[in-house]
Amino acid sequence: MEVVRDDANHQVSALLAPEQGFGRAARLLSHHKPVNDTTPASVAILMATYDGQEFLPEQLSSLQSQTHQHWSLWVSDDGSSDNTLNILKEFQAEHSKTPLNITHGPQQGFASNFLSLVCNQNIQADYFAFCDQDDIWEPQKLERALTKLADVPDGIPALYCSRTALICEKGTLIGTSPLFQREPCFANALVQSIAGGNTIVINKAARELLSQVGMVDIVSHDWWAYLMVSGSGGKIIYDDYTSVRYRQHSQNLVGGSVSAAARFRRVHMLLRGRFKHWNDRNISALVKAEHLLTEESHAILQQFKYARRHWLRAPWHLHQSGIYRQTPISSTALYVAAAMRLM
Repeated sequence: MEVVRDDANHQVSALLAPEQGFGRAARLLSHHKPVNDTTPASVAILMATYDGQEFLPEQLSSLQSQTHQHWSLWVSDDGSSDNTLNILKEFQAEHSKTPLNITHGPQQGFASNFLSLVCNQNIQADYFAFCDQDDIWEPQKLERALTKLADVPDGIPALYCSRTALICEKGTLIGTSPLFQREPCFANALVQSIAGGNTIVINKAARELLSQVGMVDIVSHDWWAYLMVSGSGGKIIYDDYTSVRYRQHSQNLVGGSVSAAARFRRVHMLLRGRFKHWNDRNISALVKAEHLLTEESHAILQQFKYARRHWLRAPWHLHQSGIYRQTPISSTALYVAAAMRLM
């Protein structure tokens, strides 16, 4: 599997695999443009909302400031009872030239809300960007992502993700997300999500891949996208540029891990067995999508499932499979959790 990792100097303010696995589906997903087509690539921004009135206007403003302007906004609202829908309608009235579509979400959590957008075949574009309601996008976010994704051959699923700058409720910078050094791949995706959903942009082939599997019970949409794109032999592009100002506040469903204490809490969750439940859900979803995995990914998944069942030899099986987390301490915690039946 060929993985691209971009190491450009980040600014706080400013997996091609052999087709043996995914080839059965990839040939059906090819999307071709005319050779002389100079039309800017279209982007469907997929935003899931729920009671987001406090920070939504600032996020909408950052979308309007994008240097790549050929985009449409698709919002799935999960039953907001505050002023969220009025803010969206006001935005629509003030920016009549910006395509904005609002639908009702499934009201089964944020992951299902995002998946409902991914699976909505009324939404058509060249690329698809996940968007949270409370962040701030850097002006070049879409342009940079599309530039990185442009070289991926048609029909090959691709996912772009990046680091984030963490801000407090008032917008003050408080840090940056970790810089992951090891390659993103399926062996990592099985036990760790490194692709922040608020930074993700996927191509049409990746969107069709996720749509084929459909609505499944997953932990998070971003982790699921990382699992499926890497597992199917697609390409993961990890950029160390901070493309999003990720707001940390009391209503965050998923927070950042900038501090040592926050990272320790994540390791602590691993050792308490929280990830065991998450792994159960992810594996159940992957079983439904096994026909889309490469032979290599399928073998790794089987070893992972075996290691979880045979805890006495679990660390050895994890080592043999090549499964890993991004840092030595979290990888060690994974092995300890496996030996304690907490993985």
